[in-house]
Amino acid sequence: MDVVDAAALADVLASPAALAALAPGPAGGALVVDLRTAPAGLDLAPLAQLPAVVVAIADAAARTAAGERTGLPDAAARAGPGADARANDPGEGHTARAADVVVADEDAAEAVVAAVYANPLAATTLAVHLRASATLDVEAGLVAESATYSLLQAGPEHLRWLAARPPHPPRPGDGERVRAERSGHRLTVTLARPSVRNAVDAAMQQALADALLAAAEPDITEVVLAGDGPSFSTGGDLAEFGSLADPVSAHLVRLGRSPARALARVAGRTTAVVHGPCYGAGVELPAFARRVIARPGTTFTLPEVAMGLVPGAGGTVSLPRRIGRQHTAWLAITGHALDATTARDWGLVDEIAGADGTRDTTAPGSPGGR
Repeated sequence: MDVVDAAALADVLASPAALAALAPGPAGGALVVDLRTAPAGLDLAPLAQLPAVVVAIADAAARTAAGERTGLPDAAARAGPGADARANDPGEGHTARAADVVVADEDAAEAVVAAVYANPLAATTLAVHLRASATLDVEAGLVAESATYSLLQAGPEHLRWLAARPPHPPRPGDGERVRAERSGHRLTVTLARPSVRNAVDAAMQQALADALLAAAEPDITEVVLAGDGPSFSTGGDLAEFGSLADPVSAHLVRLGRSPARALARVAGRTTAVVHGPCYGAGVELPAFARRVIARPGTTFTLPEVAMGLVPGAGGTVSLPRRIGRQHTAWLAITGHALDATTARDWGLVDEIAGADGTRDTTAPGSPGGR
């Protein structure tokens, strides 16, 4: 793994030709920079021009500053650690903020680089998309995410994953997918496919979008999102991957039945209660909610980059607003399973509570990537 030190980087940033030479090539890849001895005022902003995952090795203060949350613009009442985006905002010129992933040492950087080169097109596309999406509102961010996801559906990495996966016979198409129950001014929306760990198929996607659109009625003041069975949701139903005729049609279908869009509209009145192994959409959708409560033992994983894709259920919009762009990129690129305590530390979860009301007071931990 090649590492560019801060002194060499300062010279490179002053020359457009030298900067272009840092790009790993048309297939994407990673660029590792060591900022632990970076001169004061070093501006990495030009690195955002590169089609590469910029991995910065930085000290603890810089890593903390780079991971600030931005808050959902239409959910100003959000509770918990993500409530005030400015609390640890170091300013746009802060050195580490321009990186896509920020890590503590060479070993952590090596792990990220290995994950990038396992699927360089998807990983690099994710990094570039997250940079651009940071400037967009929720609606525009969801459109950009869907277009990016659809682009990668036709790419060689996703096609390779489709060809290598075990066969998934179609599942029965009938049966309840989502249960919506109203009690006074509260609407409880429950994912109801426990036999397949609430895998989100097209029918569930449509039913969930419909239920959340109904939640926008003004006399509903509280929405609870939950799931039956051993897991809140393990994400998209693998039996349906590759079933649509073309990526353009998939893009339009995704926009037409978007649970993420419907959930974002009622985010300020929504509490998500999650449990078990949560993958993909099972992480991305709850992150829109004003409040997220995790049961003890809950884990969170973004597996899409390993499938040659990017998160496609709203995660590139919801997660950066809770945990920051760099944390989001690290989770997606590495595929690391985040435990509930660390998720609470980062702001992905607001509270850990048992079904009996007991609360976890364990001190927050930290994964190897941050």
